[in-house]
Amino acid sequence: MSAPGESSPEKLLQRGGMQRVPSEKLELFQLRDFVPAELTEELIRLIEQDRRPSTLADAGDDRYFRTSETCDLDGDEPAVRALEGLLFALNGIDPAHGEPLQGQRYDVGQEFKPHCDYFNPGGADWTKYCSVAGQRTWTFMIYLNDVEAGGATRFKAVGKTFQPEAGKLVCWNNRRPDLRENPNTIHHGMKVRKGLKYVITKWYREKPWGW
Repeated sequence: MSAPGESSPEKLLQRGGMQRVPSEKLELFQLRDFVPAELTEELIRLIEQDRRPSTLADAGDDRYFRTSETCDLDGDEPAVRALEGLLFALNGIDPAHGEPLQGQRYDVGQEFKPHCDYFNPGGADWTKYCSVAGQRTWTFMIYLNDVEAGGATRFKAVGKTFQPEAGKLVCWNNRRPDLRENPNTIHHGMKVRKGLKYVITKWYREKPWGW
């Protein structure tokens, strides 16, 4: 049985159509057509309504490291509640361990350079971001639209690249079996070459979210 902030390959693979990347380096999955078209359209509308420049924890000197725009989605919105319900049915993670849903918008030339989603122990913002809810456990990322060119997500350590497709879910465990952070989860939100890219990200924590 998984801990409250965890899912498992066994749980995820119960869903028809779920595919696991064949690698021992990390637990990485994709599921096409996870979110229906009418819901992706409403989520895009919400992102457009409240987007702002993206920021970083432990930001370095590269101000072009993450050039997208971001939107924290209101948990009371019907579309947000609907997506949260889809995620819980899929992963079985106690919703209390989830961060609020975040939307991202990438215009032409925008990207998120190679990074891991977990927080670096001892990093500048470790205490600020992990003192209440602990480390991030799983990431669930959903593409909301097809992108005309570019915008793929590349996992260099396993040589796997995911192309944006409306409604497709990509998810992964940010930790190794011994619960240490897994550097093989490094991934690159590659530059959009034509059109726009909209993404929803849901992160889960070791402890209940208490912000």
